[in-house]
Amino acid sequence: MLGRGVWSSVRQGLSRGLSRNVGGWASGEGRKVDIAGIYPPVTTPFTATAEVDYGKLEENLHKLGTFPFRGFVVQGSNGEFPFLTSSERLEVVSRVRQAMPKDKLLLAGSGCESTQATVEMTVSMAQVGADAAIVVTPCYYRGRMSSAALIHHYTKVADLSPVPVVLYSVPANTGLALPVDAVVTLSQHPNIVGIKDSGGDVTRMGLMVHKTRRQDFQVLAGSAGFLLASYAVGDPALWDPRAEEDHGLVWLLWRPLPSPLAGA
Repeated sequence: MLGRGVWSSVRQGLSRGLSRNVGGWASGEGRKVDIAGIYPPVTTPFTATAEVDYGKLEENLHKLGTFPFRGFVVQGSNGEFPFLTSSERLEVVSRVRQAMPKDKLLLAGSGCESTQATVEMTVSMAQVGADAAIVVTPCYYRGRMSSAALIHHYTKVADLSPVPVVLYSVPANTGLALPVDAVVTLSQHPNIVGIKDSGGDVTRMGLMVHKTRRQDFQVLAGSAGFLLASYAVGDPALWDPRAEEDHGLVWLLWRPLPSPLAGA
């Protein structure tokens, strides 16, 4: 069951709706928030005893903060979130929020196997500073993860999330690609703003951009390996995030910078 504090946060988030203005995201004109930009994935450093090395984490953030990124992604695949406890996941988000520049956006991976656990983690991450939640597909029972089941899961999470939700498809790790038909349906939800697709299928990405072009929905290329190709699947507005109509603007995420970073 959701605790009293969690439900209180949910109610507050829903009452704010999508007018929440984080660094100029919301237009105030009924459009979804704009998350266009480049977000490096933040790794989770560990000590020799397998504890999270928060000092090295903060050191990395200070180095990354010197580059003109739009923000950061924490607890994606590079963040090794399956190796963290629930309290560690929240502490990492909190420490990153405190260490990163105030004008950067924080996208936090909040996915869990159950819908209820995902809602609770999403709400808790919003409480400690996440500006948006990246929600990976549940996969343990992937044989039962039909489009209908995934639509139900993500709809419930988005309904109760106090921050915008980004779908996350990473079939190399989950063995499950979020079906395009489910993505198209979910793109119509007012609190689902995009998808981070790390599958590497540029044709599939182009299809998602095309089929969601009438929605305020953005498609993320989740790896530098197909960063350049992803530019080819949008339209001219893709090159200018300030354009009035983005038609599924592709926003990109790079892997960690090649320069040495502590504990990475």
